[in-house]
Amino acid sequence: MPATLTYPGVYIEELPSGVRTITGVATSLTAFVGRALRGATDEPVTLNSYADFERVFGGLSNDASLSFAVRDFYLNGGSQAIVVRLYRAETGAGAKPAKASLDANGLNLEAATPGAWGNKLRARVDTDVSAEVATALGVASNALFNLTVRDTQTGVEEQFRNVTVAESVRRVDRILTAESQLARVKGALSGSAPTAHVAPAADKTVWTDDNASDPVLAAAQASDGLELNSDAFIGTGKQAAKEGLYALEKIDLFNLLCIPPYKSVAGVANQDVDTTVAGAAAKYCEDRRALLLLDPPSGWTSKATAKTGMADTATNLGTRSKNAAVYFPRIKAANPLRGNQIETFPGCGAVAGVIARTDASRGVWKAPAGLEAGLNGVTALAVPLTDLENGELNPLGLNCLRAMPAAGPVVWGARTLQGDDRLASEWKYLPVRRLALFLEESLYRGTQWVVFEPNDEPLWAQIRLNVGAFMQNLFRQGAFQGTSPREAYLVKCDRETTTQTDINLGIVNILVGFAPLKPAEFVVIKIQQLAGQTQA
Repeated sequence: MPATLTYPGVYIEELPSGVRTITGVATSLTAFVGRALRGATDEPVTLNSYADFERVFGGLSNDASLSFAVRDFYLNGGSQAIVVRLYRAETGAGAKPAKASLDANGLNLEAATPGAWGNKLRARVDTDVSAEVATALGVASNALFNLTVRDTQTGVEEQFRNVTVAESVRRVDRILTAESQLARVKGALSGSAPTAHVAPAADKTVWTDDNASDPVLAAAQASDGLELNSDAFIGTGKQAAKEGLYALEKIDLFNLLCIPPYKSVAGVANQDVDTTVAGAAAKYCEDRRALLLLDPPSGWTSKATAKTGMADTATNLGTRSKNAAVYFPRIKAANPLRGNQIETFPGCGAVAGVIARTDASRGVWKAPAGLEAGLNGVTALAVPLTDLENGELNPLGLNCLRAMPAAGPVVWGARTLQGDDRLASEWKYLPVRRLALFLEESLYRGTQWVVFEPNDEPLWAQIRLNVGAFMQNLFRQGAFQGTSPREAYLVKCDRETTTQTDINLGIVNILVGFAPLKPAEFVVIKIQQLAGQTQA
């Protein structure tokens, strides 16, 4: 009621309706963790296109299978990726530094992020500054300078005008940290401003004349680092520091996780993932309500080796998690870095793209498999499979990629690693598991308002109203079995679910049940020959 009734008349009061709309979360945000040419390390970066990946992380690299996985993700319908770049520095005698450095006429600079990309940086200093800015900053005009940094490989150029080494709001190290994507000040600032570069020679430009700008000298050049190992992902202290795999703690949500192969086998790079990393990633996905997409080990080169490997996935893959799925075989595609030669690549990125495409067109409850689940950009599969071979692998929980007539390469399986028939798991099918994860995350976020509310029937009625409305909307979209809401789902929150003891402990229990749609894996057509009818 109104706070105080003081005068005769009409008072207006707005009453709450009790409606709090629950919004479904995204279902196909895909995280990629691994090696890249450039970009910040141990920091998740959200990308909306492959052009974003090229701009931020440098594009394709034969040393980074992650780059091809991201390419395949967008080729197959992916819309938003989250990339975490990892870097493992060289160690020992003769090791190259992680970051390239240069001396710009007295101003020591280094590349903003690790990698050999920084070897292409050049810097120029000039003194075409503003006296008014110097007066406003309270420094002498000769203490100001302009700094221009250029990446000669990409042509990206940054200019910072009226900066200084003196204490002020335009101190050059702070300006570079806040605004530059290319360079940082290395070490402590010197007490004097750098000297200006001269004009370039008549037959040269600013960026080709070493007197007009400074390059990275050979002794200060960086490397792209060593091949990643398990410590780069899950080493001691990584989780506490939110680094490696656990850099994903810095983002609010992801639904799919891909760790493209990074480990060499017999001298060939990017062949496998450590089983310890796969196991830790599966556990992390369970904690974050996400799904891990695994590539088969490089040793699975035939139906027989794949079947043997699936006999003990905990040992051979590192996990048997209900939040993980593996797709066999690997894919073959053109490599533009080698004249479009056909090479074998991990398929996790392409499969993630198919899942994202299916979610957008049909919903998370639709199995991301079948003739609609075509693999774009794939020329062939590393191991062609027949129906009978597929029939040996599918009951083991191994999802197969098949080349089908007219349709081409497609995803032809939709099981989790709990999909082995012998396990009789309720989380056998991928769409059932993903729908459950979607419901859990959406309801978790959509019921935060309940915390600290009075725990009695009015609250329970609001919970039933709002959760029921969310489930009803999904039912109308075809997410559940059944021809009526009663058959499709239930929402229960009352004296039966929340007893007086629960109330005394500050607990409210909400029971949500749903009847999931199971994919039609086996279509049986029965044909019968009808005998000619006889006269009675």
